[in-house]
Amino acid sequence: MVASVKVFKKSAPNGKLTVYLGKRDFIDHTDYCDPIDGVIVLEEEYLRGRKVFGQLITTYRYGREEDEVMGVKFSKEMVLTKDQIYPMENANMEMTPMQERLVKKLGANAFPFTFHFPNMAPSSVTLQAGEDDHGKPLGVEYAIKAFVGEDENDKAHKRSAVTLTIKKLQYAPASRGRRLPSSLVSKGFTFSQGKINLEVTLDREIYYHGEKIAANIVVTNNSRKTVKSIKCFVVQHCEVTMVNAQFSKHIASLETREGCPITPGASFTKSFFLVPLASSNKDRRGIALDGHLKDDDVNLASSTIIGDGKCPSDAMGIVISYSLRVKLNCGTLGGELQTDVPFKLMNPAPGTVERERVNALKKMKSIERHRYENSHYADDDDNIVFEDFARLRMNEPE
Repeated sequence: MVASVKVFKKSAPNGKLTVYLGKRDFIDHTDYCDPIDGVIVLEEEYLRGRKVFGQLITTYRYGREEDEVMGVKFSKEMVLTKDQIYPMENANMEMTPMQERLVKKLGANAFPFTFHFPNMAPSSVTLQAGEDDHGKPLGVEYAIKAFVGEDENDKAHKRSAVTLTIKKLQYAPASRGRRLPSSLVSKGFTFSQGKINLEVTLDREIYYHGEKIAANIVVTNNSRKTVKSIKCFVVQHCEVTMVNAQFSKHIASLETREGCPITPGASFTKSFFLVPLASSNKDRRGIALDGHLKDDDVNLASSTIIGDGKCPSDAMGIVISYSLRVKLNCGTLGGELQTDVPFKLMNPAPGTVERERVNALKKMKSIERHRYENSHYADDDDNIVFEDFARLRMNEPE
């Protein structure tokens, strides 16, 4: 059995322009980012001397579309890079293996193009919309746009333009490291001697989406107060740099009275397990997700990694981080003792065993749901499978 290669395809409404991409997920490796390599197929007779231009566009939406009144906009659309695709200005352009295969297969009217993400371009993130939100979701998204025009400043016409959404993501490093994140805090009480000590240690620093987070909790009560219950949360922290806003969401939680009350002089040790999942937060507004594409199994937004020598405050877009929060309830007068232990939540890097396991699970799900039955057609000649994103066109003029 020969494995097929999936290629994403989208045509302009008039069918005269078609864009092909080998993938829609492009990985930021902190020191460099995958290039966006694609091929465009066009009808030269339709152009009548006009040219074809391509753009890499990002849309940064930081406010609800329905709240935009009197010309105030809560989004920023930027053209990050642009180029002339046809006629080709660089006839000796070096093509990737995927581009070579597509150009060979699609014929003389196929022309390659390559775009690069600029340094410090933010990762794709979508904030989950609520039931009452009807506009476009908040977040950062990217798209490749190709259109026909006299020059690059021409306004693109919908009938002869193609826009294909893509994602810019970060993967976990190949090694997860040996450091075990931990935190130790104490709380004293007015008019009472002694303290309560809380130590929390995680079993690793980087977790993959869907993995179980194990937290070892040690409580030592050297005070005269009593610990009545223990609460654990996985907290997602979002920093929206455009408006200098920050907010946090609990995406997994548990509360237990096991071992409680922890009386004066007593101690308690226990491991607790939490699994943060996007599927457990489907109805919660504002949860950050990895840039959402309609047909993908979406997961929680990955932690933002800043490259060596770069300042975290310079990171653009929506910066995501995670922590495990533990709270001890010390009664009405005693208050609470709280600590946060930061960790990273990411996708496994390609080529790792964990990545192969994730891909196998996704493949099983897609087979079960027959998700690709109607949107794929295979070509036996070259083992290329095209996934067509063309919209249904009814009585639309050429």
